[in-house]
Amino acid sequence: MSLDDPVVITCSISGVIANREQCPAIPYTPAEYAAEARRIVDEGGVMIHIHARKPDGTPSYEVEDFGAISEAIRDEVADAVIVNFSTGTIGVPVAKRVEYLRACRPEVAALNMGSMNYAKYSRSRKQFVFNTIFANPFEEIIELLGAMNELGIKPEHECFDVGHVGSLAPLIDMGVLHTPLHVDCVMGVVGGIPPTARNLAAMVENIPGGGRNGGEGATRSHWGVIGISRDQWMLVAAALTLGGSIRVGLEDNLYLPSGEMARSNGELIAKARQMTEDIGRRPASVAEARDMLSIAQRERSAA
Repeated sequence: MSLDDPVVITCSISGVIANREQCPAIPYTPAEYAAEARRIVDEGGVMIHIHARKPDGTPSYEVEDFGAISEAIRDEVADAVIVNFSTGTIGVPVAKRVEYLRACRPEVAALNMGSMNYAKYSRSRKQFVFNTIFANPFEEIIELLGAMNELGIKPEHECFDVGHVGSLAPLIDMGVLHTPLHVDCVMGVVGGIPPTARNLAAMVENIPGGGRNGGEGATRSHWGVIGISRDQWMLVAAALTLGGSIRVGLEDNLYLPSGEMARSNGELIAKARQMTEDIGRRPASVAEARDMLSIAQRERSAA
């Protein structure tokens, strides 16, 4: 990718960790997801990353909840957005994750590229707020990737460290992962790579077909950054400067650069779009995003 490429602006609409006590804008019901989707699209977002919730806000991995949310979003914004499902979770069998992919057929699905300590640390308390093992062994990665290949779903490779980026090459060599790739560098999780511009550049240099000497055509990877917490905005600026795409949203960060809590995902997308334009780049249209990610254009249903 280069500075001449348009920027794919993605929104992580809800996540599963934060709740309305922390941020009142987090959507729970399908109607609330749809209302947020409208705000996202109106402000320039072209892809929505979905973690499903039940209407009471608890996380869900059920087909009916993913289906109801994605259907509500499609009813609201039609083909103006790319739907991206999460497959990252702890303790949920691969078969269950494949089940909602098979039933709902999102255009993109996130695929976590390695196991890690996954934690949040409080400097004021001098202790971990939470601390767990996020297991993503190769056999699960390959199983999920096989399902995505079968279903025609584009994998989004979420890499939390340089070693996760290094895990892409063997899968390409095995023939189970096909180029061009769509890679997101996740930065700012304790246990993963620290969130600095230099570390982002190092990750990008290691993406097959994504660095300074990235490939052309069928081997040229698309990449972006996912910044966690308030470091997000610095990382957005770094990715835009390096020629990448960006993700913001209430899953990753609740605050605008001013420190004010966002009142909607739309406010976060609007700031990301402004930063894109201020640096001299432009947001991708949804058609351009599908082309950059090598996703087939959606067929419009008959009126």
